[in-house]
Amino acid sequence: MEIRIDDCYKEGRFAELAFAYAPIGLVVTENRVICECNKAFAQMFGYAPADLRGQSFAILYPSDAEFVNIRDRGVSKLREFNSYWDERIMARRDGSLFWCRVRGHSFTPDTPLARAVWSFADLSSERPYSPLTRREREILSHLSEGLTSKEIALQLDISHRTVEVYRAKLLRKFKVNNTGGLFHSIGGIGGEHLASPADKP
Repeated sequence: MEIRIDDCYKEGRFAELAFAYAPIGLVVTENRVICECNKAFAQMFGYAPADLRGQSFAILYPSDAEFVNIRDRGVSKLREFNSYWDERIMARRDGSLFWCRVRGHSFTPDTPLARAVWSFADLSSERPYSPLTRREREILSHLSEGLTSKEIALQLDISHRTVEVYRAKLLRKFKVNNTGGLFHSIGGIGGEHLASPADKP
């Protein structure tokens, strides 16, 4: 549906105009289904708004498993403060992956994902995506929470040595010498705001 800008100004429909043309992705959801989104949101993912209406958010994630595992991240914050943000990897229509900053506000704080509005900002220009396997993202998320290799091994049911191997791979991949450098290279965010398939409800 095309919004006539002149009509919006004449009739004072500024909220409608702001939603449609905001220079950041905006989306209204119900139970993680897209009710409405603006042009910036749709274009960020390679779609037209009409393509996304009625679609599950699952189509915007790298995999169904990641959609399921990230689902409840931030629910407790939304219940308590009705405000939440994180930075996560999302998928465009063409399959390319990119870092995205997500902020949310719920209209139903007791059940935060029932009805909510979200903003999405593409971080590609400041944080280009470096290909990571799902396991690398899991390890990275747990490292960002301050867990030791032994603690991560217990969480993921793998050996301590395997965690160390993945940690070394991540340091090489990002050309840094320690975990602090690793987080600086992906934007300096902490575990509280790094969404990953490792997140649990």
